[in-house]
Amino acid sequence: MYDEEVPVLIVGGGLTGLSAAVFLAWHGQRAMLVERHADTSAHPKARAINPRTMELYRAVDMEEVVRAGQSPISGNTDLVHVHTLAGEERVRMPNASPEDISRISATQWTFIDQNQLEPILRKRAVAAGTDVRFHHRLDALEESGDGVTAVITDLGTGDALRVRAKYVIAADGSKSSVRELLGIGHHGRGTITNLISFFFHADLTDALRGRKIVAAYVNNPEVRGTLIPVDNEKRWVLNVSYFPDRGDKPEDFTEERCLELVRAAVGVPDLPVDIEAAGTPSWDISAKVADRFKQGRVFVAGDAAHVMPPTGAFGASTGIQDAYNLAWKLAYVLSGRAAPALLDSYEQERLPVARETVRQAGLRFAVREGKQLADVAADLVDETVMTFGYRYPAGAFVPGADFDPALLEDPTAPSVRAGARAPHVLVDDEGVAMSVIDLFGAEFVLFTTDDATEWQRAAAGVAVGTGVSVRVVQVGEDGAFGDPSGGFADRYRLIDGGAVLVRPDGVVAWRATAGLPDPAAELDNAVHTVLALD
Repeated sequence: MYDEEVPVLIVGGGLTGLSAAVFLAWHGQRAMLVERHADTSAHPKARAINPRTMELYRAVDMEEVVRAGQSPISGNTDLVHVHTLAGEERVRMPNASPEDISRISATQWTFIDQNQLEPILRKRAVAAGTDVRFHHRLDALEESGDGVTAVITDLGTGDALRVRAKYVIAADGSKSSVRELLGIGHHGRGTITNLISFFFHADLTDALRGRKIVAAYVNNPEVRGTLIPVDNEKRWVLNVSYFPDRGDKPEDFTEERCLELVRAAVGVPDLPVDIEAAGTPSWDISAKVADRFKQGRVFVAGDAAHVMPPTGAFGASTGIQDAYNLAWKLAYVLSGRAAPALLDSYEQERLPVARETVRQAGLRFAVREGKQLADVAADLVDETVMTFGYRYPAGAFVPGADFDPALLEDPTAPSVRAGARAPHVLVDDEGVAMSVIDLFGAEFVLFTTDDATEWQRAAAGVAVGTGVSVRVVQVGEDGAFGDPSGGFADRYRLIDGGAVLVRPDGVVAWRATAGLPDPAAELDNAVHTVLALD
């Protein structure tokens, strides 16, 4: 009945879909990925990956290869709002320093253009065994019994292919055909502005005045748009808003018109400019979130699940984090170590984060549209908090007595509550400093500062009963890892002993207090609860 059968079918070969393929392969799960375009993106598009997302690439041994492909603008720091680039700044958006981030994470921001990152991910996915098929379009999708049947067309030959998958990840962008086939709606502001993008060459040294620009948001009577350096020398891209309700059309952007817009944005009327190309396709900036992230055996992720203004560098990283959250859960279910009900937690966890992230991107975009920073400051959440400090209000974890459903926390003072990110702490591994986050990625980890003997026996019992590996890690003077700063117990809230269980994705799953009457039964119950096992 079927031409191909696979555990997971991924629809969409952008950053989210390719990352999902890499993460699934890391967990030993085979997938097929189909993408309607003939190749990966030729446009820089998303240009920054935040440190939390870099932690995820680090967990699958990709941090170094991703950094090796970093953008020419990797040393730039300035995100400014201006009337013109040569004029005075309206607002300079704050950003965390590398020193600030190093106290929270073992990694940093990475500026890498999307057209550089996608081929890296594609190469890794193929090498890991993913069946990657570009120039293939999904035409139909039907769930029945214990799987989903997809009809896929090879756009090169016109041949149709029937694929049967246990589960489907829809990572096929903001105009997701899968989401439409499923009838999943979305909510939010919707389209905010329509844009045309074009590349040009010009020497903007005088207008820059020594600034290292990531992006300059321009807003004046002649042009509203964004100036972005491409090669950090003379090649730039200008994204320009246009207004169909006023009669504007994409074809109005001739080479002469583009020249006028560049000069208006830079603020130099006679600036020498070479327009590289005019007449490029239009696109839009939107703010919307899918009503559901899961329907039956199909999951929506990335831009298919949430679209946000390109301010704050939230979009790509949020989609990649969706994929990471989902990959380990699918792997555990497909291998029989978790019940299918575990997959319900994907929507429970990621949907609230998406809503707040879209809202925060919208607030930043409001400043770009002309609002004063003071007008939105009360609602604006610090970039570092949004990057590291979100926590899940419900999902695959065991809420303790101290559970707080608040979505955000200060990552410099982590709560280590269930549903929050397990914090970075440097420990000593036989004379070498390492971060405890490097222990996450493949299995559950149970931290303790006390004698680990009882917990080791408890973990062995879990492995026998469920097939789930729990690595017990004792940190301290008598542990496998030393605590050179003496701050591990404080950081992990283990002042009075006990233990902290961390999921494979680095999220706290359960906390145990000291002196439990039956540690083995408590750990076993926690693992069963997290994995939705009977």
